[in-house]
Amino acid sequence: MNENIYVTRSALPPYEEFIEAVKPLWDSRWLTNMGRYHKELEEQLRTYLKVPGLSLMVNGHMSLEMAIQSFHFPEGAEVITTPFTFISTTHAIVRNRLKPVFCDIKYSDGTIDESQIEDLITERTVAVVPVHVYGNICNVEAIADIAYRYGLKVIYDAAHAFGVEYQGRGIGSFGDASIFSFHATKIYHTIEGGAVAFNDPSVYDRLYTLKNFGIQGEELVTGVGANAKMNEFQAIMGICNLKYLPRTISERKVRYDFYKEYLGGTEGIRFFERNEKACNNYAYLPILIEDAYGSSRDELYLRLRENGVYARKYFYPLTSDQVCFKNKYRGAALNQSRSISRQVMVLPLYEDLELESIKKIIHIIKRK
Repeated sequence: MNENIYVTRSALPPYEEFIEAVKPLWDSRWLTNMGRYHKELEEQLRTYLKVPGLSLMVNGHMSLEMAIQSFHFPEGAEVITTPFTFISTTHAIVRNRLKPVFCDIKYSDGTIDESQIEDLITERTVAVVPVHVYGNICNVEAIADIAYRYGLKVIYDAAHAFGVEYQGRGIGSFGDASIFSFHATKIYHTIEGGAVAFNDPSVYDRLYTLKNFGIQGEELVTGVGANAKMNEFQAIMGICNLKYLPRTISERKVRYDFYKEYLGGTEGIRFFERNEKACNNYAYLPILIEDAYGSSRDELYLRLRENGVYARKYFYPLTSDQVCFKNKYRGAALNQSRSISRQVMVLPLYEDLELESIKKIIHIIKRK
């Protein structure tokens, strides 16, 4: 109990199982370039996520950057998105030479406020990039309706929503594309990795070109592309981890419920609301520290850290307010986003987190 408690800890398959699984690579020497295991994982994930099409990538960020690029938006066009997300979301837009237009979020669940999207649409708007934050899903019906009426593409950042289903439908099947992150800190990982899910089969070919230097044959390069391929070691880790995912989710649920049982009702501590028509993947456990708590979020954050508990101010500051943008978006009307960003804190949650450790965290929070 004297060891530090971090916000997450990577799930791993049994060591012997992974070592046995990678042995064939020493015979084949086929380590990358969409080999056997890459293809096998791609098919397994397409089935697991209940999506019509899926393309594996080297990481979640390149998944989003390639997904956006695949739609060939004109340089300088506007993309409506949320500032309450990891910086990767915004960077993927900017690196495609597009202009992010930030929409405020809902206090209830932290997702983009769909009621404000229409007011931000201009003649230069080409797409919406909403984020299923902490696994809380966006209002996919309302966003689809807006996109249809204005002729916009919808590309979801579903990095937090692996395995989430809405009314029995895989969350990655909504919109024109959805991206997933398989980073080591995620509920499901391939060490590093990611994927783009889509409905239109032609997207697969466009993504293949983009992630493989534009190469279409031994002597044929048809476009300018990057190197965003997943290698065979990553794919094998993904295949191994997928088998254990039901147990991972089950164990995380036990710990999630334990937190909620003993922190629920604590004055000034609020949990985000969840859509009852969507399943929970128990990827994150965010809480909001409101004024009634008696201490600020930052004060509680430091108190936890002094006791060896490394929670995260996730997400603070907003991506729109980061110094890399040199105050360019500071004037955006994002009152709800900034308020939540000052209140939110993600607590430690992983499959083998001891209940005694959770009790310690709860005790510190309730002690004030």
